[in-house]
Amino acid sequence: MSNRPEVTLAATAHEPAVTLPAIGQGTWFMGEGYATHEEEVSALKEGLDHGLTLIDTAEMYAEGQAEKVVGDALKGRRDEAFVTSKVYPWNAGRDTAMKACEDSLQRLGTDYLDLYLLHWPGGIPIDETLEAFERLRDAGKIRRFGVSNFDVEDMRALIDRPGGEACAANEVLYHLGSRGIEYSLTPWQRAHDIPVIAYCPLAQGGRLRRDMLDHPDLLATAAELDLTPAQLLLAWTIRPVEDQHNILAVPKAAQRQHVRDNAAALNASLGDDILARLNSIFPSAVAKEPLDMV
Repeated sequence: MSNRPEVTLAATAHEPAVTLPAIGQGTWFMGEGYATHEEEVSALKEGLDHGLTLIDTAEMYAEGQAEKVVGDALKGRRDEAFVTSKVYPWNAGRDTAMKACEDSLQRLGTDYLDLYLLHWPGGIPIDETLEAFERLRDAGKIRRFGVSNFDVEDMRALIDRPGGEACAANEVLYHLGSRGIEYSLTPWQRAHDIPVIAYCPLAQGGRLRRDMLDHPDLLATAAELDLTPAQLLLAWTIRPVEDQHNILAVPKAAQRQHVRDNAAALNASLGDDILARLNSIFPSAVAKEPLDMV
């Protein structure tokens, strides 16, 4: 049995519990020409080779082109991956969500999504979105549903709605330089056994994103641990809190070496002294803050 940190999505009335490595693969900015299609496909395959089974994408990313990258990476390997995509809020209606999901499935070249997220709260009533998610699940198009960019008030309202208690995860911005969710959101989600999927874990967005990877204290601490700054950030993001692994990070990497580096962060162990040092440099929130997002 692996000692690497894992996150479990709870069993539902329709699906057994599923356990995933605490680092997955993000795809934001894939399909936009920053790297070649072949490089991006190869990077995602490399991640699967190293056990980074969750691949996180969205219809928004490059307007569907990122999903096509994922689809090419999944050819012949769909059963190795846990695939997550997201629906635009304005596509999350009773019927529009059905079409949006079908379009995502076509681009991904698969018959189902393991997890389908509402990308952020929008103007369509959540009851209507939940109804659409239930229809998609009953049709076998999705296994689970969740949300993204929901703050604690949004989550409370969600689980109070019929069917909302089946929410599998909430994907939000989180890294060492942006810790606002720790004040109320992550404690609430731990109490309700709803994992956090952390996007931008390498500080690609959020309050302190500028120069985070070049911060002298971060560089010194990473060197002391024989880690790269990015590996230190990932290891910190997925650290256990109150003895629970409840956070799964989805860094994007378009180069195979970066993917290998990300996977190696699963083996990093941060002692209490290191965590205390990082906490003193980058303190947690001391009051409720607006949800950080990009």
